[in-house]
Amino acid sequence: MTEGESLDAVLHALRACRICRDAPLYLPPLPHQPRPVIQASATARLCIAGQAPGTRVHASGRPFTDPSGVRLRRWLGIDEAVFYDAAKVAVVPMGHCFPGLDAKGGDLPPRRECAPTWRARVFAAMPSVELVLAIGRYAQAWHLGPQAGAKLSATVGDWRAILERPGRPRVLPMPHPSWRNNAWLKRNPWFEDELVPVLREEVARLVG
Repeated sequence: MTEGESLDAVLHALRACRICRDAPLYLPPLPHQPRPVIQASATARLCIAGQAPGTRVHASGRPFTDPSGVRLRRWLGIDEAVFYDAAKVAVVPMGHCFPGLDAKGGDLPPRRECAPTWRARVFAAMPSVELVLAIGRYAQAWHLGPQAGAKLSATVGDWRAILERPGRPRVLPMPHPSWRNNAWLKRNPWFEDELVPVLREEVARLVG
């Protein structure tokens, strides 16, 4: 990010980005037209850091317009009107474009070009962010560095210590709200019993 670069300028450049299709650093290139997805403002105090858009979000162009979004908003304790108010809630995935599907029909990992190219620029232009919800291993590795465990369960299980560590923005690690994690949620009832109530308190404070 150049000194004084505005968020509007960053978002304009990001939405025009075609690196993973036209000049990929990691093969193969993105096989479809990129459609970068992001929700951000200079006033948002809460940032949701997810993985990458899925097929439904790629079609809609809005983050979490799928069943995962329904569950996530329930965890947060907010409705769609608040969730999609960019002045209050930023959604900055690790990969901004749908990465495609693997041989089994699951989403591929976020494109590796994306975060090093855009993440520092976006966050530098969002000075009001106080809390980042690091959803999934990719976001946790980026935002927590060495404090991220080798496995998601260990990282999320250490959520109290991570949330209380010094520095800003604070980070709260979370599992992805996808149905694919239903078994994890059943094995770890403490997540909804202990973490979610604290999460809702934090969200209520940040979004008013």
